[in-house]
Amino acid sequence: MSQIDETAKIAKGAIIGKNVTIGAFCVIGENVVIGDSTIIEPHCVISGKTTIGKNNHIFSHSALGSQPQSLGYKGEVVELIIGDGNIIREHTLFNTGTVSGGGKTVIGNNNFFMGYTHVAHDCIIGNNCIFANGVTFAGHVTCDDFAFIGGLTPIHQFCSIGTGVMIGGGSVITQDIPPYTLAEGNRAKVKGLNLVGLRRRIKNTQDIDELKRVYKILFRSNEPIKESAQKLLETNSNQYVQILCNFILQTKRGIPYGRTKQE
Repeated sequence: MSQIDETAKIAKGAIIGKNVTIGAFCVIGENVVIGDSTIIEPHCVISGKTTIGKNNHIFSHSALGSQPQSLGYKGEVVELIIGDGNIIREHTLFNTGTVSGGGKTVIGNNNFFMGYTHVAHDCIIGNNCIFANGVTFAGHVTCDDFAFIGGLTPIHQFCSIGTGVMIGGGSVITQDIPPYTLAEGNRAKVKGLNLVGLRRRIKNTQDIDELKRVYKILFRSNEPIKESAQKLLETNSNQYVQILCNFILQTKRGIPYGRTKQE
């Protein structure tokens, strides 16, 4: 059975799953759906059209599903969708989408959002990511799986963060960060491959060696990066190289990189 504190305010129409815990002084809106075995600590506000999956743990003073921080928002019905198994720490703020951005903010599964993180309207967050304290996603940001973003890092609107990326704390992201890379700085630049992350997830060392070789071609040669990526896409069938090159070819904000040595 669900455990709901007597001081919590649950609006009529809200759907609460099995074995849900809702702490003291929480406020749950009428269009909220909360999945089984989710824990909501005291003093949280969950509003708007918000769907939360199973086995999430939401810590105190989080505000999820509030209207987008966009002057173009005129009261339309928009959504926040959160998957399963996420840890959402204190004072986080997740907004719904906007009509112009597709109407949905979507968060995947098994992510760890540390305190004071902000996910703005129309962001798409993947799975198994870690966001340290104070990471802020502006509107329309896409972040793929297994990303690690250090604390106090703001990410500009419409940026894309590739899978397996690691971003150093206190960085400022204004362009797209390609898969499997390490980036840092204000404004952040790609510094090398995220070798620690690659070794944790890719068992075949030949795949990592191939990414090392391709990284040098993409980021250390004098040829334009998109031309290099196109050639590699046509000649190299390695699945990780294909993901990296496709990302580079599809970038809209550009790839920030300098001629630095890989450690």
